[in-house]
Amino acid sequence: MFTCTGYAAEAADQELAPFTFQRRDPGPKDVVIEILYCGVCHSDLHTVRNEWQNTLFPSLPGHEIVGRVQAVGTDVTRFKAGDIAAVGCMVDSCRTCPSCREGLEQYCEPGFTGTYNSPDKVLGGPTFGGYSSHIVVDDAFVLKVPANLDLAAAAPLLCAGITTYSPLRHWKAGPGKKVGIVGLGGLGHMGVKLAHAMGAEVVLFTTSASKVDDGLRLGADAVVLSTDPAAMAAHAESFDLIVDAVAAPHDINAYLALIKRDGTLVQVGAPDKPLPVSVFSVIWRRRNFAGSLIGGIAETQEMLDFCGEHGITADIEMISMDKIEDAYARMLKSDVKYRFVIDMATLPKAA
Repeated sequence: MFTCTGYAAEAADQELAPFTFQRRDPGPKDVVIEILYCGVCHSDLHTVRNEWQNTLFPSLPGHEIVGRVQAVGTDVTRFKAGDIAAVGCMVDSCRTCPSCREGLEQYCEPGFTGTYNSPDKVLGGPTFGGYSSHIVVDDAFVLKVPANLDLAAAAPLLCAGITTYSPLRHWKAGPGKKVGIVGLGGLGHMGVKLAHAMGAEVVLFTTSASKVDDGLRLGADAVVLSTDPAAMAAHAESFDLIVDAVAAPHDINAYLALIKRDGTLVQVGAPDKPLPVSVFSVIWRRRNFAGSLIGGIAETQEMLDFCGEHGITADIEMISMDKIEDAYARMLKSDVKYRFVIDMATLPKAA
């Protein structure tokens, strides 16, 4: 084992603070990555504050990781020291269940191993994520970053990017399809960029008039204020697909009414309370209300390659590690355009 530094919370009512811990020595199939940048996801905040009632403490979050390979195991052929590599939301899965065999590790039936807040199969205790100096990951869960992408701005692709890319691909967003994106935040701004690059007609829904110009800049063909009943009614029963990225309680039936017959509304935002759905919202036009969770490893690599081809990265604000609590406070107020990324060079060398 070797010593790493990071930022972790010891309990739900404690702030993140410098933390020293042990990573495993690399096995034959492992890749050791020096972390350069780590995106800040709303899931990080939910977890360290135990809002989902499932946190393993101490909690060291971060699953939007880009870094430089420091060492590789003897059986690793895809990476060598000095390469740029990335790690997303998963670091392992059972690899044998039907979902894993289909490349859908995020739906692993026994449950995938999260980059943080999962039982560590090797060392015991919880897995520790990307708010740290290094990470050791099995080669099968390490990804390649296209050389033309800005590394810091590429970090959020590992969660926000794949979370929106996967449903857009699964429900076949592209030319001739009308796609809605609900909410212009960390997820939503990636959804707009990706759907636009796929060739779909893209409509952004937002509650904020101040986001109209930005939505158009990011690639939306139109921006609708969801607080305007007439503007909403103008799009009734016209969408093939709507990706809802809002993580707060809201009226899901207002968006189901915009779906055409046999179309789909897919939820990727995760409100902490149930969303009431009127059965007539789905019965009347044989509509589908679905969910989607990140993406498998192969699809995540496909997403990164797609972003490389189209020059897509996240709109980010860089922060130092000691500003993480300030970033959480601002994130709760939607005061970021549109993803915080930690410059891990600012991590203290010793806790």
